[in-house]
Amino acid sequence: MKNVYEFCPSFETEDYTIRRLERGDAADLLKIYSDKKAVPLFNSDNCHGDDFYYTTSERISQAVDFWEEAYSKGWFVRWSVIDKKTSEVIGTIEAFHRDADDHFGNTGLIRLDLRSDCEKENCIAQILEAIEKDFFDLFHCGKLATKGFPSSPERIKALKRLGYTKSDEPLIGSYDKYFDYWEKIK
Repeated sequence: MKNVYEFCPSFETEDYTIRRLERGDAADLLKIYSDKKAVPLFNSDNCHGDDFYYTTSERISQAVDFWEEAYSKGWFVRWSVIDKKTSEVIGTIEAFHRDADDHFGNTGLIRLDLRSDCEKENCIAQILEAIEKDFFDLFHCGKLATKGFPSSPERIKALKRLGYTKSDEPLIGSYDKYFDYWEKIK
């Protein structure tokens, strides 16, 4: 598999196209990141206090600039999830290889941010199923992990359906411990 920071693949499902985020996605991204119902389900663990609640075009533009910089420096990749029926971006996926001296070392960490109306079992399962096989290779890891908040039963159902199991171990951040991670071993 190619280096994801040199060639970023796209993915297709029956209902969604998943491709690297583009600057032209900003208007749809603003709808996602200003969605008060969705924000509590975004994984902001170890993100230095950013809660990803963005309410202005300027703020989403700054976020896109940072996400592009992060990709160019090999920190993480952010994909846009596009609904094929509406051609709207309905979410993003951030992913990276995490090396650490905790339970989540050698892990491909996945952050899936969706508009609240898309936080449904079938949507989540379809998206994760499309990427997970390749993500093990793209991020050179033996485990994938993503957040499954107790306040999102739809996400939990999707994770269980795909064979993820809840970890009792915390992800150790720079200053805190984070819980509610679900993992899948290669």
